[in-house]
Amino acid sequence: MQELKNRVAIITGAGSGLGRELAKQCAAEGMKLVLADVDEKGLAETRAMLPDTESVSRKVDVSKRSELDALADLAYDTFGKAHLLFNNAGVAASGPVWSSTADEWEWVMGVNVMGVVHGIQAFVPRMLEQGEPAHVVSTASLAGLTSVPGSGVYCVSKHSVVTLSECLYHDLQIAKADIGVSVLCPAFFKTGIADSERNRPQELSASNPEGKQFAEFVRAAIEAGKLSAEDIARVTLEGVKANRFYILPHKGARKSVELRMTDILEGRNPTSPLG
Repeated sequence: MQELKNRVAIITGAGSGLGRELAKQCAAEGMKLVLADVDEKGLAETRAMLPDTESVSRKVDVSKRSELDALADLAYDTFGKAHLLFNNAGVAASGPVWSSTADEWEWVMGVNVMGVVHGIQAFVPRMLEQGEPAHVVSTASLAGLTSVPGSGVYCVSKHSVVTLSECLYHDLQIAKADIGVSVLCPAFFKTGIADSERNRPQELSASNPEGKQFAEFVRAAIEAGKLSAEDIARVTLEGVKANRFYILPHKGARKSVELRMTDILEGRNPTSPLG
């Protein structure tokens, strides 16, 4: 989908980090925006940065299907169409697999996996009815293509996003739909996901006591990241225009993926991507 001007973009997780940068760059392309986030304050701040852009926003918990359906209603009631869907909302939890709590599993899988499922099911049927070019981008991670120590819950969720996106691509090909699909798999970069604990629902508050040291490692790695959220957003839009399925913004990421694939094909035990 090369022409973005006057098209409608839907962005979840738009209140900070990558979602905010996607909103800014879609606005620069002349798009109309439908912005969603569980953080109303952050959402308002994002909209305030785009005073000359046609936009609407809504507080949305992507783990709830009804709230994605309401977002789709808002998009179509306001603009009549939807062309570019960014399933971008995401959260993270750290720690050894054996210490991960049931609450962590429910929270991370609810947002990172079911949030993408809900986005697809709320928007893709209407996109199919439109009969116009459209595109779906789901934010996974390099953790969706590798297996990182201390990140079991997160990796499982992001591997799910990768295979979900691959299946969506195949399904749309069979349907001969003019809807592109991309899965975004960045490595560490500066984003708000390190602070996602602040948005954990109170009823899912049980934390993992062994996750703190891993969380601090992740936070340090994010701070050391060479690419910014702005860089990732720019590469993502370039990928949409080029109809590229796998979007890996970090040049060194392919080495970690190749290492895992070689382990599988040669029957080796898994090699840690952290060295």
